[in-house]
Amino acid sequence: MDEKVSSERSLVLVLEPGRADSHYWRDLWSYRELFAILAWRDVAVRYKQTVIGIAWAVVRPLLTMVVFTIVFGRLAGLPSEGSAPYAIMVFAGLLPWFLFSSILGEASNSLIGNANLIGKVYFPRIIIPVASAAVALVDFAINLVILIILMAWYGYAPGWQILALPFFVALAVLVSLGPALLITALNVKYRDFRYIVPFIVQLGLYVSPVGFSSAVVPAAWRFWYSLNPVVGVIDGFRWCILGGESTLYWPGFLVSLGVVAAFLWWGFVYFRRTEKSFADLI
Repeated sequence: MDEKVSSERSLVLVLEPGRADSHYWRDLWSYRELFAILAWRDVAVRYKQTVIGIAWAVVRPLLTMVVFTIVFGRLAGLPSEGSAPYAIMVFAGLLPWFLFSSILGEASNSLIGNANLIGKVYFPRIIIPVASAAVALVDFAINLVILIILMAWYGYAPGWQILALPFFVALAVLVSLGPALLITALNVKYRDFRYIVPFIVQLGLYVSPVGFSSAVVPAAWRFWYSLNPVVGVIDGFRWCILGGESTLYWPGFLVSLGVVAAFLWWGFVYFRRTEKSFADLI
């Protein structure tokens, strides 16, 4: 009897102005199991009892690589990075780009897709768009296996720089989360923002050095070109995968890090500022 009373006393709900804000990071850790459940659910929905889901993760990067290799490598005659085959250089750029675009696409509609959950219980809403990134990471793992097979086909081995690849994978996720949080929050209030994401992805694919080396950009413009944060991530991936054949442009890479940090701060601050109104707007 005493044990039952003590357990009931330990479960106390405290309603206090500003308490949710001051304990936000603690709540994120407390709801880590919800994060895992949502992430696993999104992955299961994407791949369970489907064929096209897995096939699309394989066919899309391969077809894009072939098209870019023919257009930029053969027709336009653009150079590769060092002695690396043009196809491998392109695929090394597609890895972070598809990770970025997938996270942006999955997160942008995540709050709308979980409207019932948001309206019923309290939890840090940021868990939903971050958990949706799990699907993009699974696609990334599949693409990484394809790259390994492609490198074995060409007989091209990476150097010691490949050890830094996990850092650039984490950086690619951070590059994606800043704009994703911003667009996700805006999409709750202005539903037409969901049409902006495909446009950003389509435009960004061609203005980012995915199908070509960033070294072809004139030196006078390369620093300003690096204001696109995806540029630094793609250059970092190529530096890791191509074994140093691709060199990092450090001034541009550092400015890319600054832009990433600015977008993360902007996206998180705006998301937190509008988070309290999500249940009413949805």
